[in-house]
Amino acid sequence: MADRHIATDGIAEQAAEWLVRLSADDACAEDRAAFEAWKQADPRHAAAAGRMAGLIEQFRRLRGAVADPRSAHAALVAASRTTRRSRLKRLGAALVLAAVLIVPGGLALRAYPPAYLLADVRTAPGMTETRWLPDNTRLSVRGASAVNLRFDAKRRAVELVRGEILLDVARDASRPFTVETPFGSVRALGTRFVVRLDDETVLLTMIESAASVRHAAVQGDPEEAGIVVRAGQRVRFGSRGAGAPEATDVRDLADAWASNQLLVRDAPLPEVLEELARQCPGFIRYDRAALAGIRVSAVLPLDDTDRALQLLSASHRLRVSRFTPWVVVVETPGGG
Repeated sequence: MADRHIATDGIAEQAAEWLVRLSADDACAEDRAAFEAWKQADPRHAAAAGRMAGLIEQFRRLRGAVADPRSAHAALVAASRTTRRSRLKRLGAALVLAAVLIVPGGLALRAYPPAYLLADVRTAPGMTETRWLPDNTRLSVRGASAVNLRFDAKRRAVELVRGEILLDVARDASRPFTVETPFGSVRALGTRFVVRLDDETVLLTMIESAASVRHAAVQGDPEEAGIVVRAGQRVRFGSRGAGAPEATDVRDLADAWASNQLLVRDAPLPEVLEELARQCPGFIRYDRAALAGIRVSAVLPLDDTDRALQLLSASHRLRVSRFTPWVVVVETPGGG
């Protein structure tokens, strides 16, 4: 009975993921063809997608939104900024409703929380998106990530809702550029850097130039100086405060982003598995304490987590067991 519930949960969650992916700006004919192939592979797939699409259609009719996600996107592009955000939020709310009503235990809601679904820019797991912002800043968004954009005549800001971003900031002396997070903000003093938001911390890695970090506890104090982080350094800050900047190797980091790869240098295996878990449609189970002593240095594909797990298994003698299409367990050969 438990296995059947796991399988049902996984199918419903993947149906939600497909609808999120097809509503994204970069959805293409290949995505739609793959979705059709997924539905035809198992009658349960088509049934789950049909139920979810039906709920979304009902929600759209109640809210007066257009029926087709591609038509909705065309309307968003043509409409004013206010209308664009309003309709985008309608689509996101529809997906939230479908996830809550269809997926037992709220699994899809945990995978796709409302803040993610309602974000201005969001990416599906394993998919990196790059776009140019109104000020000519280049924003790259890693898979399973989301941001909101805050641009006006006096302000340039990106709110990191979830995941990880790479920024190449355009110069504008009259408008500072900031990245806002729940734990504080990053103000660009130069050009290129990476910001990653985890459950309890933010990690800033400077590739070029410098940035200033202001922890949330001191953001309201104009007398409090920020922490300056320079090229080749990183700093972590969170609910317990901010650490000191430390040296880090940023060679090849931008290239890894361009290739949608995860560049790992001497990191604990659980941290690597945590990132891979974000980029796969199912769940990766592991004992964090048992694997904490294993250090990893590797370049792993983020758009093929099965291949990434194979590489880790071969290089670190791990046992990777797949119990359903959506549940993978990683452990040492002895079961730890």
